[in-house]
Amino acid sequence: MTSPHADRLARLQALMRETGTDLVAIGPSSHMMWLSGLDPYGDERPVMLLVGPDHAGFLMPALNAAAARKATDLPLHCWSDDEGPEAALTALLTECGATAPGLSVVLDETMRADFALRLLDALDAPRRRFSADTLGRLRARKDAAEYAALKASATLNDAAVTAAFGALREGMTERELQDVIHAYYEAHGARAEFTIIGFGENGAYPHHHTGDTRLAPGMAVLVDSGCRHMGYPSDMTRCGWFGGTPDPEFLEVAAVVEKAVQAALAIARPGVRAAEIDRAARGVIEEAGYGDRFLHRTGHGLGLDIHEPPYISATSDAVLGKDCVFSIEPGVYLEDRFGVRLEDIVILREDGAEILSELPRDLRIG
Repeated sequence: MTSPHADRLARLQALMRETGTDLVAIGPSSHMMWLSGLDPYGDERPVMLLVGPDHAGFLMPALNAAAARKATDLPLHCWSDDEGPEAALTALLTECGATAPGLSVVLDETMRADFALRLLDALDAPRRRFSADTLGRLRARKDAAEYAALKASATLNDAAVTAAFGALREGMTERELQDVIHAYYEAHGARAEFTIIGFGENGAYPHHHTGDTRLAPGMAVLVDSGCRHMGYPSDMTRCGWFGGTPDPEFLEVAAVVEKAVQAALAIARPGVRAAEIDRAARGVIEEAGYGDRFLHRTGHGLGLDIHEPPYISATSDAVLGKDCVFSIEPGVYLEDRFGVRLEDIVILREDGAEILSELPRDLRIG
């Protein structure tokens, strides 16, 4: 196992001892990739990385073992289709010291249910929880290499979104504008993670499916897009108005949303609860009379996954730490008219939030 994965495993095992955790069980997922560098082929054959306080190893189908060995030097407990995984799993649990009754077990919340149930059935009265206070806690704090990749992805996304607004033409479809963005990604060595293009009233649906609506003068334009570059995603939303004088309420709403972004940025710093950031943004929008038109949380974490903890919501009691990365993206959605969402990804530094994007949130009017 090579650095940084060896360091991450050591830190996880230290945190397991701190939290009284006897076993961490991880399926094929971004958790596994982050911790070990291994991203195995996933199907119905059980694959798990099991971590005890002093030992870690993989339950691995034999047909995947040779490929896995190229990515990790952790022990592989292999099983074949004609044998089944039970004996290999028992041996791995024994090596991890996970044989006593009542163990404290952390499950990867993204693991297949059949994998998780197989593991729990092999243990004696385990006490299980998910990964928030162990692996999730470690992943929330981005290291220098992760920051560099996230920053590079954000900068590339800036240029793609700028190209999109520059390509707006009367009669083009949402899908055609999406194609402009995706072509930019591909030309610069990235791939599309997702893209939402909302012309006119379609912008009022936060998760609108980009389609064949054609652009006409007098339409609001919402572009929410992200690429995956250097292994990490970007995510950003910008808005504009195409053709003619913007609807006065569009300008009013955009100013309210920008004020909400600034309110959230102003209090975002290590030690603040996620709910406080949501409250800061939501309070601005409620005071302006649009509270019932803010239809979602203020943000989500971003790392290897486009959506990961922490979630910046009214119900979250998560305390945000230094080097935590998340979105700030308040929005106001007026059905049958338009929607305005302004989104930036930030990383928490000691003195506040650093925005990864370098593209201003100014409206694109033209």
